[in-house]
Order: sequence, then C-alpha cells, then structure tokens
Amino acid sequence: MFVLLVLLAPQWVAGFLGTLSSSPATKLGSIAIQSALKRANVDPSLVQEVFFGNVLSANLGQAPARQASQGAGIPNSVISTTINKVCASGMKATMLPAQSIQLGINDVVVAGGMKGSRLGHDTLVDGMLKDGLWDVYNDFGTGVCGELCAEHHSVSREEQDNYACQSFERGIAAHEGGAFAWEIVPVEVSGGRGKPSTIVDKDEGLTKYDPAKLRKLKPSFKEDGGTVTAGNASSISDGAAAIVLVSGEKALQLGLQVIAKIRGYADAAQASELFTTSPALAIPKAIAYAGLDASQIDFYEINEAFSVVALANMKLLGLSPEKVNVHGGAVSLGHPLGCSGARILVTLLGVLRQKNGKYGVGGVCNGGGGASALVVELL
Repeated sequence: MFVLLVLLAPQWVAGFLGTLSSSPATKLGSIAIQSALKRANVDPSLVQEVFFGNVLSANLGQAPARQASQGAGIPNSVISTTINKVCASGMKATMLPAQSIQLGINDVVVAGGMKGSRLGHDTLVDGMLKDGLWDVYNDFGTGVCGELCAEHHSVSREEQDNYACQSFERGIAAHEGGAFAWEIVPVEVSGGRGKPSTIVDKDEGLTKYDPAKLRKLKPSFKEDGGTVTAGNASSISDGAAAIVLVSGEKALQLGLQVIAKIRGYADAAQASELFTTSPALAIPKAIAYAGLDASQIDFYEINEAFSVVALANMKLLGLSPEKVNVHGGAVSLGHPLGCSGARILVTLLGVLRQKNGKYGVGGVCNGGGGASALVVELL
C-alpha cells in the first residue's frame, strides 16, 4: 500500500528565547497540526492517530503529543504518541505512521515535531544540555563528537566556515526568492503586559548572518586546535512542523490533492561518538528499500547539526554539494531538536517542487549513535 503525503506544512524556526519563546512547544505543535489539516482539506475528525516528535519535554506536562493534538481540535478518541529519537524525532514520527498505513491499520495520520524554549528557576541541571546535547556514554557534549568527526574525516575549520556561509547565503536567497512561502504559516505571539503582538512569518536565524564575525569566533568544544564554533554549528531554536499522511485509497475517496509518496525509509546506528556520520549508513539503506539507485536521487537534505556533519556525509556518500541542502540548513535556519526531522522533509519537498526534481532523500543524525532517513517521490 502506498503512503501519500497530502501536505507537508507549516514550519517556522525562531531563535532560542526569540519571538516564539513565550509559546510552549505544545502550542506551536497545535498550530502546525491545525494549519496542516486545513491546508490539506482534511477534517480533524478523520484523523486516526498522531505521532509527534518532542525531545525536551520537561515542564510541558503529560503526553506532549496529545496536548498538541487536542489543541488542534482532533477528537479526544484519537491516539497520540510522543516520539523521542533526539534530533531524528520528527522523521521517526513520520516513519511510524507510514508503517501503520502500509500495514492497513490506519488511513489518515498526522506526524511532525515541535520544540519550544523552556528555562527553569535556580536549576542545577540544564535540561536542554543534559537531555538533548550530551553524550551519556562518553560524558561529553555532542559538540565534541563534531570535533572527532572533523578530525577523522580531515575537515578543516576553513571548510566548515565556508560551508556555514554557504548555508546562510542559500537560506537568504531562498527566503528572498519566496521559496519558503508555501512552507510557513504566520504565528501571532502575544507581547504580554500590554505590548503589541508579534507576527512570526520567517526564520529568525537568517537575520543574524555576519560572515566576518562568523570566521572570527573561537572554538566552542576544543580550546586548542578546535574547529567547531557557534557560527558553523546549528543554532538552538524553537519551531514546529506537521505532516498529513494518508493511504492511496483514502486520498482517492476524499479527493485530496497529494504532494508526494513515501518510497522508503531506514534507520542506522553505530558507536555513540560517531553519530555524526550515521546518515551515511541510513541513507543508502533507505534508497535501497525504496527500490531506487543513488543515481536517481535529485536532491538531499542532511540535517546540519554541525557544518562538519553535512561535509563528512557528503564525502562518504560521494554527493555533489549542488544536490545537498540547496535552500540552506540547520546552521542558518535553526535546529529545533524534536522538529528538525520533519522540518527537513518540508524543505525537501519545497526544493523538489521548485527545482523540478522527482526523488529526494532526507537524513538526520541523532545523539546516541543513530540516524534516520526517508525517501520521497514528488507527484
């Protein structure tokens, strides 16, 4: 049974403690789900299950995915499951409903991911660092894994800075050319205390680009000879993205406008400290599962946890830079942990639409040694 994507919809990424910081992740998730269903012309009552990625759940309350589902007007009889596969959460939250549709269990499922800023008071442990950005097996930050990757694959600081600048320049060009317009739904954020509301309708990270400053930043994780900096790594961000998946039979029955078909998907894993190159293991598996050859893939989205992640995986897979992250990536657009796996699928479909591509692959590494990848066919 084919799994069809009716709509990959709204995603917006704001900086950490930026314009979306007053909105909890669950509210952002609700807005994304509600907007995706509206755009897809799918009544909430038809949804049979919801899978939503969320990594930093502290202080959100019970069952974040269910909160997002209920807030979007989906009936309380609908099952909702929160997925935590660190950075790959949003993609894994898309793979699971695809499987349920292929098995004939469901016909209409909502997937996606969300992440919001959450700060504690007099906290002794930084929840974002501990639960999202720390290698528990080696007891060091995932940025150290970026340094190991750069060392293992001979990627210099200059190469990483050049790549980061390219990510920003591609993102800015895509924004100015209107490439992101179909992906984003404006969100109104209350100003509080009588202040006017703010409308968020673009990715905030793009406004902070300063190439000269980026190249002068000090290494963040290795003082002597380090190459990974705050400028050539992804920014901590808030955001949400939602996807509506349906079976081919249900799409015909409802007369839905279908965007794409899920052709294949796969996960892979290796040693925790090597997670940065796990996409190079998952992507070929997903392509093979899709019954395709790498030569048939038009465009790739590889999540830019660090610039070196994209550079190393391109090297390992023999990919042309002109096929990878052509509208920018997490370095410039931001990396909301629970959302990014879904966000890159949204962007990938946008690239295929605008560049007249047919097949695309999204790949995202995740802390603990893993990665997920998914192949789509534009219809």
